[in-house]
Amino acid sequence: MRTATTIEASGGDWRETVDFVTEAEKLGLDICWVAEAWGSEAPSPLGFLAARTERLLLGSGIIQLATRTPAAIARAALTLSQISEGRFLLGLGPSGPQVIEGLHGVPFARPLTRMRETVEIVRLAASGEKIAYEGKEFTLPLPGGDARPMRLSMRSEYELPIYLATLSPKMLHLTGEVADGWLGTSFVPEGSRTAYFDHLDAGLAAAGRTRADLDVCQGAEVDFAEDEEALRTIVASRKKELAFSLGGMGSASTNFYNQAYSRQGWAEVAAAVRERWQSGDRDGAADLVTDEMVLATTLIGTEDMVRARLRVWRDAGVDTVRLYPAGETLEARLDTLGRAIDLVRQT
Repeated sequence: MRTATTIEASGGDWRETVDFVTEAEKLGLDICWVAEAWGSEAPSPLGFLAARTERLLLGSGIIQLATRTPAAIARAALTLSQISEGRFLLGLGPSGPQVIEGLHGVPFARPLTRMRETVEIVRLAASGEKIAYEGKEFTLPLPGGDARPMRLSMRSEYELPIYLATLSPKMLHLTGEVADGWLGTSFVPEGSRTAYFDHLDAGLAAAGRTRADLDVCQGAEVDFAEDEEALRTIVASRKKELAFSLGGMGSASTNFYNQAYSRQGWAEVAAAVRERWQSGDRDGAADLVTDEMVLATTLIGTEDMVRARLRVWRDAGVDTVRLYPAGETLEARLDTLGRAIDLVRQT
């Protein structure tokens, strides 16, 4: 398996974040993804990191649909690909109604269609051809005016892999059809076939492709416990974070993380956590999260436990493991990351 991590430019010390990325490259990390949620954007820090790294692949993990036109996404992607000399991976995701509608004031409706058409337009733009496109969400040029189809003044000089961050069955099917990679989350290997891979494989088959055509990139927090007592402390501290994902992400009616956990065997717990979180009982919501839920979706444990878990991930079909290293300091996070990279190499 390849190794990856994700950073965000929001908050914290940006210089320390850059140090983390450059040192991670020295440790042998393969990919660094840059996230955007409701704080910093992805392309600007990616451009900065392209100038500070030499070998590391750099990806947008993810650029949010509906926050930019497909042509704007294509321009950013081609620019980053050019200045990084082909080290850029374009990660796209639908985000959710709270961010898209609440922050950007753009309708969240029909994200599946928007995703498919965005991918098609980005690839058309990257080819150097004139961008003439007629879809349900986008028509280029805009009808009724004097505009004619245009081509960008630059074309892709390097391969431009497109990764999709998806969770719902229809979005997973689309990922299998059109993407070069899948950026997954809320991953439980034991429940991954019915929750994820059946839908991905159906999309792959519909496009005449196989699993070898799709880089499965899954992420989880990694933290090493020296003994059972330390492990109990770590697990307890993660329960509120998981409760936030199950109860606080998305909107009152739409939470894709909650749905993903529900499809993997925790429907009743996920529903109860969400109900308590939405009512304002955050501690009560965290109390409902079980140790099993934390351990099943993370790489937390003794070194032997994490090594064994990585083998389960590999056997489930993960090609790239995205590591979120724990640690209170830069040195501690890098130490955790280095230990995890070594274990992946041994897997």
